[in-house]
Amino acid sequence: MSKLIYLDNAATTSVKPEVFEAMKPYYLENYSNPSSVYSFAGEAKKAMEDARKVIADSLGAAATEIYFTGGGSESDNWVLKGVAEAYQSKGKHIITSKIEHHAILHTCEYLEKHGYEVTYLDVDENGLVTPEEVEKAIRPDTILISIMFANNEIGTIEPIAEIGKVAHEHGVLFHTDAVQAYAHVPINVQEMNIDMLSASGHKFHGPKGIGFLYMSNKVKIGPLIHGGSQERSRRAGTHNVPGIVGMAKAAELAHANMDQTIAKETALRDHLIERLEKEIPYCRLNGDRVKRLPNNVNFCFRFIEGESLLILLDQNGICASSGSACTSGSLDPSHVLLAIGLPHEIAHGSLRLTLSEDNTMEEMDFVADQAKKIVERLRSMSPLYDDFVKQQKEQ
Repeated sequence: MSKLIYLDNAATTSVKPEVFEAMKPYYLENYSNPSSVYSFAGEAKKAMEDARKVIADSLGAAATEIYFTGGGSESDNWVLKGVAEAYQSKGKHIITSKIEHHAILHTCEYLEKHGYEVTYLDVDENGLVTPEEVEKAIRPDTILISIMFANNEIGTIEPIAEIGKVAHEHGVLFHTDAVQAYAHVPINVQEMNIDMLSASGHKFHGPKGIGFLYMSNKVKIGPLIHGGSQERSRRAGTHNVPGIVGMAKAAELAHANMDQTIAKETALRDHLIERLEKEIPYCRLNGDRVKRLPNNVNFCFRFIEGESLLILLDQNGICASSGSACTSGSLDPSHVLLAIGLPHEIAHGSLRLTLSEDNTMEEMDFVADQAKKIVERLRSMSPLYDDFVKQQKEQ
């Protein structure tokens, strides 16, 4: 297959043509600052507030509960640091999980250096956090529970509504990092007991550099950035109007076609999983088989290094990853795979394939064919694999 096959949509997605067209006028024609007072600026402000309502409606929230940010990491930082500062008179204890994105984990580590205590919950072999374990960890001084909606590496979808219910029963704020889930699966913040939610535009065919934080009106935390009255004086800085408009357009398109997209991606995902499992021995599907993002495929292949697999896939025109794009330069195995109980030597052989509705069944078959050949080639050079095969034959 001569064309590029892009299977790293968890890292970033293409901007849809409709999104690009929606953004263009706010670069070329109405380029005004929406905080200015003249009517020319009023048009940009209206476009921005219309976008805010689109995002709010998609979550079952009020427009006044949507704050535009620079992306998911910024939103995560705002939640953790903001709640820590605003609620420290109640306590300094935070609950999260061991498989969170580093935007959460590294911020928690920062807070620990400043006198806060963090409980990092274990997950099961599929990456699931149980509401029971969350409840056991709650203390009188717990001020925040932050559990991701769906894992960015293995695709497991957490029992968010149940965890949120537990949090509210104990009077604790609940945040979810929904960067991988928003606009991919249905989310209603009221029904799911969510107080705060982070999302990022470039994960659902919107532009990079724009995201949002849903923050319930009952949550009282301070400004993220000082210096202006933007975002109701809680996040200063000139608004990224083209980005905001583009993100809202991407969200609108995603929610309008969500059922069809989920059905198509699930069919592609399951076909690829079935072929890899059947045709490549000594492999492991990571993540929950059912409670899983529709576009996520994550495997570990024993006796190979994931980096070598990625390089050879790339030579065949296939874009894939071994885990989070934010740790692509690291030689350490994924913290997520270690948390679900995999030993280092198996975790090193990981492959994450995250597809989109633009992919085809023909592409899935090509990827399966190439992966099979590459794994066979890499194992043929491994003395560990030779020894293992000999032992298996002797048994």
